Amino acid sequence: MKIRAIETIPVRLAINPMLAIRARAGLHFDSTFVLVKVHTDEGITGLGEVSATPRWSGEDHATAVRLISEYFAPALTGEDPTSIDRAVARMHAVAVGNPFTKAGIEMALWDIAGKAAGVPVYKLFGGPVRDSVTTKWSVSGLAPDRAASIAEWALGRGFRAMKVKVGIDRAEDIERVRAVRGVVGAGFKLGADANGAWRPAVAIDMVRRLTAFDIAFAEQPVPPGDVNWLADVRRNVTVPVMADESVFSPQEAISIIRASAADVLSVYVGKAGGIAAARQIALIAEAAGLTCTIGSNLEMGIATAAMIHLGMSTTGIGAEEFPCDIIGPLYYEDGILAEPLDLADGRAVAPARPGLGVDLDEARVARYRVQ
Repeated sequence: MKIRAIETIPVRLAINPMLAIRARAGLHFDSTFVLVKVHTDEGITGLGEVSATPRWSGEDHATAVRLISEYFAPALTGEDPTSIDRAVARMHAVAVGNPFTKAGIEMALWDIAGKAAGVPVYKLFGGPVRDSVTTKWSVSGLAPDRAASIAEWALGRGFRAMKVKVGIDRAEDIERVRAVRGVVGAGFKLGADANGAWRPAVAIDMVRRLTAFDIAFAEQPVPPGDVNWLADVRRNVTVPVMADESVFSPQEAISIIRASAADVLSVYVGKAGGIAAARQIALIAEAAGLTCTIGSNLEMGIATAAMIHLGMSTTGIGAEEFPCDIIGPLYYEDGILAEPLDLADGRAVAPARPGLGVDLDEARVARYRVQ
């Protein structure tokens, strides 16, 4: 089997205004993605998805389309799509960085491999280690009363774990976490995510103050760049510290481990550059006595399916202790899959069909296409 062509389709979907995410970088009202179709000479087509959020990743739909059409497609056309490590190496050889764009192609190759073998992607990694992946809701950094309303909505959807966006205004951050804790009650797993907003001294003070609300973890309290900042916070607080923006690659994971800078790593299929690289980070963390969760860029259906396959097949993803952010499709007013994913009651289940197990609703794709 050979790769015949790689097709790209930019799409944009609106987020439900009630759920729009406010974090350190501002409000998030819609998302743009690039859908990837890897066509083969045997009639099997693999689906992938590029999260194009430039203020987070530096990649947008225009750069993704150009990189794929001018660099990655020429490098991969004629190659065996099931030789995935070889294909990823060829992408690295023609363009540095851009992990989300590379991930969009890589997940499409896993989709092809699963379809060709007649098994779900999680079976290509040895089969499921859990029947479903425990998930948590992300409460936007809005006024405390609005955050409380979102928490009530999430409780009604069956979520039994949440995190609250902080790092916006210190006094309001405290009141927002207080309000959400008041809604969810004692014993409910609740974390705080600062998205790298605080310098180390402020982070230590804020995390200590947030422990009054029995937070289960503090996610990325300081900016990425120097792992010693994160390590300083970890030494001076009593709750687990989670690294997110500080860890994109396996090499960054090793640096965090060597510095004793975190208790848990937040991995993404997109951020890592693919399912295999995200799994590699999880395996490194597990070998070092740490664990991982799965973070989110509010992915749509294809990438969300890839995340579920990762979570279901990887022991280094400690979803039971640190529930995953596999929730992206729930934020949007509409979707692009022919059948929605199983994301009910605070857990995610991968489709049992071959490959990623998802198909596109082509009419919806056409409706949301970016011209």
